[in-house]
Amino acid sequence: MRPFEGIRVIDITHVLAGPFAAYQLAVLGADVIKVEHPDDPDQSRGAGTDKELNRRQMGTAFLTQGSNKRSITLDLKKEKNREILKKLVATADVFVENYRPGAFEALGLGYEVLSKINPKLIYASFSAFGQKGPRGPMTAYDHVIQATSGIMAMTGTPEVNPIKFGSPAVDYATGMTGAFALSAALYQRERTGKGQRIDMAMLDVAMILMSSHLTGYLRNGVHPKPSGNRHPHATNSAYDTKQGLVMLGASNLRQQRRLWTLLKRPEMIKKTNEERDADREHEAAVLAEIMKTRTADEWEEFLQARHVPAARVRPMGEAVADSQLKSRGIIHRHAGAQGVEGEFGVPMAAFTFAHDGPRIDTPPPALGQHNDEIFMELGVTR
Repeated sequence: MRPFEGIRVIDITHVLAGPFAAYQLAVLGADVIKVEHPDDPDQSRGAGTDKELNRRQMGTAFLTQGSNKRSITLDLKKEKNREILKKLVATADVFVENYRPGAFEALGLGYEVLSKINPKLIYASFSAFGQKGPRGPMTAYDHVIQATSGIMAMTGTPEVNPIKFGSPAVDYATGMTGAFALSAALYQRERTGKGQRIDMAMLDVAMILMSSHLTGYLRNGVHPKPSGNRHPHATNSAYDTKQGLVMLGASNLRQQRRLWTLLKRPEMIKKTNEERDADREHEAAVLAEIMKTRTADEWEEFLQARHVPAARVRPMGEAVADSQLKSRGIIHRHAGAQGVEGEFGVPMAAFTFAHDGPRIDTPPPALGQHNDEIFMELGVTR
């Protein structure tokens, strides 16, 4: 029995953070019912690398986080459909939405209303800036939050900055944090019998992603600076090699001692991090010359075999093909789905259990695929 089997989640979210949070509960057994407007569905359905799938409302952005979910369509501006949703709420454990703050209250579907229907309901609202505060009414996406939070300003190189992350990391981190918050609320409910109101803000998550930098700024007022592939410690940075780029990870004093010993430069070993900081440019110059004597692959094999973290910088295709990733089971292969011919793969979860852990049972649903099934369960007609 997986952790959330028997838990029903109403997922009225779109794009990424909210859907990804619900998806994490789905792969752990929750019955996640995705509710979409029939004429204006989750915009991720029309986004991704396959234009034909986008036209079919089964874009790869949606496929990423749609497995194990059931889909129904409701136009919540219509009173009859709001009543159907309330019947669904009465059967649910979790309600997740990520529309503009106040939108669901305006529809009569806010926490105060729905918690009266189901006092044990855990109601989670995902938004850019939170449900309250001067920025509360504003809207944003991942890249806008990166700009707002300060992450962009500290990303890039001294010459080229600000730069946003290559992936929508704030969105995914918000989804993962949201799944953690929902899990915590479900556990709390087991102990107290009470429902919960969760306010998830992407801006808050972005700040948490910079935690040590934030603490440093709050202590000394120094803004984090973009450093590209250069770490404050030279033995913890990227270097060109005879072929390819290698990222060294000799982070602590023990590892840097091991690295310099292996490179036959014992005079470079430092006793303190302050000594490393003071000699950073000299160390970097020495390493830049040494690293050019082998390829990145050769350095990775040599150093990893001797317990010094190092890796050749790889593109995604190589990372996916790596035997280690294959052994982890993070990617699930679907034989197909409604509207999707042929095999496709999706990420599942970033951890494994010894038993009854994350698992994908059903492919991402087409828009409204489960209307008849779920309305019959509720005993309602459209």
